[in-house]
Amino acid sequence: MTNPLIHAFFVGRATAEVLSETVEHRISDLLSEVGKFDAEQRDRMHLFVADVMERAQFQEERTAQGRSTATEQPTTEGLQETVDELRAEIAQLRATLHSYRNPV
Repeated sequence: MTNPLIHAFFVGRATAEVLSETVEHRISDLLSEVGKFDAEQRDRMHLFVADVMERAQFQEERTAQGRSTATEQPTTEGLQETVDELRAEIAQLRATLHSYRNPV
Protein backbone atom coordinates (compact mmCIF):
# COMPACT_ATOMS: atom_id res chain seq x y z
CA MET A 1 0.00 0.00 0.00
CA THR A 2 1.38 3.39 -0.94
CA ASN A 3 1.14 6.60 0.92
CA PRO A 4 -1.53 8.95 -0.59
CA LEU A 5 0.77 11.95 -0.12
CA ILE A 6 3.53 10.32 -2.15
CA HIS A 7 1.00 9.35 -4.80
CA ALA A 8 -0.33 12.94 -4.95
CA PHE A 9 3.24 14.24 -5.23
CA PHE A 10 4.00 12.05 -8.25
CA VAL A 11 0.66 12.90 -9.90
CA GLY A 12 1.39 16.61 -9.45
CA ARG A 13 4.92 16.19 -10.76
CA ALA A 14 3.68 14.29 -13.85
CA THR A 15 1.02 16.95 -14.44
CA ALA A 16 3.64 19.70 -14.27
CA GLU A 17 5.89 17.84 -16.74
CA VAL A 18 3.07 17.33 -19.23
CA LEU A 19 1.97 20.96 -18.96
CA SER A 20 5.57 22.12 -19.35
CA GLU A 21 6.04 20.02 -22.51
CA THR A 22 2.72 21.23 -23.94
CA VAL A 23 3.60 24.87 -23.34
CA GLU A 24 7.06 24.32 -24.82
CA HIS A 25 5.59 22.80 -28.00
CA ARG A 26 3.02 25.58 -28.32
CA ILE A 27 5.66 28.28 -27.93
CA SER A 28 7.97 26.64 -30.47
CA ASP A 29 5.06 26.28 -32.93
CA LEU A 30 4.15 29.93 -32.40
CA LEU A 31 7.73 31.08 -32.96
CA SER A 32 7.93 28.93 -36.07
CA GLU A 33 4.75 30.49 -37.47
CA VAL A 34 6.00 33.99 -36.67
CA GLY A 35 9.27 33.26 -38.47
CA LYS A 36 7.43 31.84 -41.47
CA PHE A 37 5.09 34.85 -41.57
CA ASP A 38 8.05 37.22 -41.40
CA ALA A 39 9.81 35.43 -44.26
CA GLU A 40 6.65 35.48 -46.38
CA GLN A 41 6.13 39.19 -45.72
CA ARG A 42 9.72 39.97 -46.67
CA ASP A 43 9.32 37.97 -49.86
CA ARG A 44 6.06 39.75 -50.71
CA MET A 45 7.64 43.13 -50.00
CA HIS A 46 10.62 42.26 -52.21
CA LEU A 47 8.28 41.24 -55.06
CA PHE A 48 6.20 44.38 -54.54
CA VAL A 49 9.24 46.66 -54.69
CA ALA A 50 10.58 44.85 -57.76
CA ASP A 51 7.20 45.20 -59.50
CA VAL A 52 6.98 48.90 -58.63
CA MET A 53 10.50 49.57 -59.89
CA GLU A 54 9.87 47.63 -63.09
CA ARG A 55 6.69 49.56 -63.81
CA ALA A 56 8.33 52.88 -63.00
CA GLN A 57 11.19 52.10 -65.36
CA PHE A 58 8.73 51.06 -68.07
CA GLN A 59 6.75 54.28 -67.66
CA GLU A 60 9.93 56.34 -67.65
CA GLU A 61 11.13 54.73 -70.88
CA ARG A 62 7.68 55.11 -72.42
CA THR A 63 7.58 58.79 -71.45
CA ALA A 64 11.06 59.33 -72.90
CA GLN A 65 9.92 57.72 -76.16
CA GLY A 66 6.78 59.87 -76.10
CA ARG A 67 8.83 63.04 -75.85
CA SER A 68 10.79 62.18 -78.97
CA THR A 69 7.53 61.70 -80.90
CA ALA A 70 5.60 64.49 -79.16
CA THR A 71 5.84 66.75 -82.19
CA GLU A 72 3.71 64.32 -84.19
CA GLN A 73 -0.06 64.68 -84.13
CA PRO A 74 -1.80 61.88 -82.22
CA THR A 75 -3.63 59.52 -84.53
CA THR A 76 -6.78 57.57 -83.87
CA GLU A 77 -4.82 54.31 -84.11
CA GLY A 78 -2.27 55.60 -81.62
CA LEU A 79 -4.96 56.64 -79.18
CA GLN A 80 -6.76 53.31 -79.59
CA GLU A 81 -3.49 51.48 -79.00
CA THR A 82 -2.94 53.48 -75.81
CA VAL A 83 -6.48 52.74 -74.63
CA ASP A 84 -5.99 49.03 -75.36
CA GLU A 85 -2.70 49.01 -73.45
CA LEU A 86 -4.35 50.72 -70.48
CA ARG A 87 -7.19 48.19 -70.53
CA ALA A 88 -4.67 45.35 -70.57
CA GLU A 89 -2.81 46.89 -67.62
CA ILE A 90 -6.07 47.29 -65.69
CA ALA A 91 -6.95 43.64 -66.35
CA GLN A 92 -3.50 42.59 -65.19
CA LEU A 93 -3.81 44.69 -62.03
CA ARG A 94 -7.22 43.21 -61.30
CA ALA A 95 -5.83 39.70 -61.67
CA THR A 96 -2.92 40.54 -59.38
CA LEU A 97 -5.23 42.06 -56.77
CA HIS A 98 -7.46 39.01 -56.98
CA SER A 99 -4.49 36.71 -56.39
CA TYR A 100 -3.42 38.76 -53.34
CA ARG A 101 -6.92 38.84 -51.92
CA ASN A 102 -7.56 35.16 -52.52
CA PRO A 103 -4.26 33.32 -52.05
CA VAL A 104 -4.19 29.70 -53.15
